[in-house]
Amino acid sequence: MAREIKWSKQADRKFDKILDYLEKEWGRKVTNAFIKRTHEFLDILADFPEIGSLENSERQIRGFVLIKQVTVFYKNKGNIIVILNFYDNRQRPKRRRYSRHAH
Repeated sequence: MAREIKWSKQADRKFDKILDYLEKEWGRKVTNAFIKRTHEFLDILADFPEIGSLENSERQIRGFVLIKQVTVFYKNKGNIIVILNFYDNRQRPKRRRYSRHAH
C-alpha cells in the first residue's frame, strides 16, 4: 500500500537551496536530473518505506543517498512518510544531519 509523502518545512527549504545551487553551478539539465531522481525515489519510498538505512533507531529516522552529494532523511509515521531534510554530504559529518526538530 502506497503511503502519503509529506515534506517538512526544513526539507522544502533545503531542497530549494539545492536546486538553486545546481541551477547556478551546473545548469538546467543537471537540476532536472536531480528533480527526476528525487521524484523517482519518493515513488519507490511510498511503497517501500524501509528502503533507507536506519540512521537514528530511537527516533526511527532513515536516510537514503539520492546522489553521492545528497542524503534525504525521512520518518515513517504509519500511512504517512515525512521527508525531514536533505543533507549535503560534503558538510561536516559529525553534524546532526536529519533534523533538530524531528519528533
